[in-house]
Amino acid sequence: MTALRDTDGAPVIIGGGLAGLMIALALAPQPVVLLTRAPLGFEASSALAQGGIAASIGADDDASLHLADTLAAGDGLCDDVVAAAILAAAPAAIEQLVRHGVAFDRDANGKIVLGLEAAHSRHRIVHAGGDTTGRDIIRALVRKVYETPSITVSEATTARRLVVEDNAVTGLLGHTDHGPVLFATDRVVIATGGIGGLFLHGTNPAGSFGQGLALAARAGAVMADLEFIQFHPTALDSKSSPLKLISEAVRGEGAILIDENGNRFMADAPGAELAPRDIVARSVWRHMAAGHRVFLDARNVKGLDFVQRFPAITALCREAGIDPITQPIPVRPAAHYHMGGISVDQAGRTSIEGLWACGEAACTGLHGANRLASNSLLEAAVCGGWVANDIAATASIRRRMPALPDRDANSDPALVRPILSRAAGVLRDGEGLRAAARALYPLAVSQQAARDPAIVGLMIVIAALRRQESRGAHARTDFPEHASPARHSTLRLDDALQTARDCVPELVA
Repeated sequence: MTALRDTDGAPVIIGGGLAGLMIALALAPQPVVLLTRAPLGFEASSALAQGGIAASIGADDDASLHLADTLAAGDGLCDDVVAAAILAAAPAAIEQLVRHGVAFDRDANGKIVLGLEAAHSRHRIVHAGGDTTGRDIIRALVRKVYETPSITVSEATTARRLVVEDNAVTGLLGHTDHGPVLFATDRVVIATGGIGGLFLHGTNPAGSFGQGLALAARAGAVMADLEFIQFHPTALDSKSSPLKLISEAVRGEGAILIDENGNRFMADAPGAELAPRDIVARSVWRHMAAGHRVFLDARNVKGLDFVQRFPAITALCREAGIDPITQPIPVRPAAHYHMGGISVDQAGRTSIEGLWACGEAACTGLHGANRLASNSLLEAAVCGGWVANDIAATASIRRRMPALPDRDANSDPALVRPILSRAAGVLRDGEGLRAAARALYPLAVSQQAARDPAIVGLMIVIAALRRQESRGAHARTDFPEHASPARHSTLRLDDALQTARDCVPELVA
């Protein structure tokens, strides 16, 4: 039997990463319900972030320089107005996190230490605990959330279905250890993270397979730029699942990419190892496709105390039997960050009344076709506050109790991973994408556990098939050049299903 839980007008936030936690804290003292599948602070991509938060707080830096770097990485698809607003809010976001108890790394004079990452023209990366920035931030915010009486945390709760009537949210079907629960609410925030769990090689928690995108898509929401998936070029090449990240900051400190012969194959590329991530990822991918292994070599970086600077990475390597002090680190590209997502405005509003999205699940326009390193935690922190302000200004409407939807089964992306990995990886082509559509369509319209992952995978494939150009993180070998003018893509689930049927005639039979 499905239990009914009336939130008494309180909004429901789905997700316990940086975006969800910041929204909940910013709404205090207004009541809010925070849903998370795992214990709060666990299985969140934010907690795995090593690089840090980009913020123009250095003496030689300002928001306009940060914006220029962001626009260059975004390859023509950033929303200039949104990006400028988010980046200008970075210093205040850092101050807010400090007030929430985050201890950023500081020098002997108490000044925040700033690091450098690829495609940044200035040292502007703020760290906490060296390469454990995400973990330290999440731990501080979780403590703050538990200290805040207005926040009700519902752990071991999986969001299964949005209840929508006349394009307005009226409820949310979830599942707990005690069975299904229908939350009666007219304000819901999706802050569920990314899609790395849809790939065989990814750096996100294995459960991050786009469940928030599936919720919104099945409710009829508009998606944007789904084809743009950033592959981190240096994940630790091991049997771990997910793969462990070797932060871009390691290259920022001077580490180089070599193959098994010691050849530095990116030495002559513009920017070399500090080129934008899509360029580095493609170079590594092609070198591996040619039969080579790829390694990140930090052994000869002058002045670098690797163990002190990267304690978490050192531990990860040693767990895999590698000593980064004396050995090069084996690496490979892995699905890391989704620039696309649920289409939102600057307040985080989606195309469905009463539904907001924030963090990696949302597409704000900040990242464009390729995210600039460490802009993602910044986006979650800044936009979390904006979403909270908009929710607080949106009165709850006491609609009638939502109709009880059919129960949904558990989701399992296992069948989708090999399909999407073959077709929508670092390099794509039309033939591969159409083959993926053929394989994903029947799963997306089924009642199998693969349905929701297949829905997200199919929408990514259709968006990638429609974009007949190469731009940012989207590289089509059959369309290697930019198209003009630069354009965003938007997509609804019904349109994706119809396109799949149209472009793959055998599906109609």
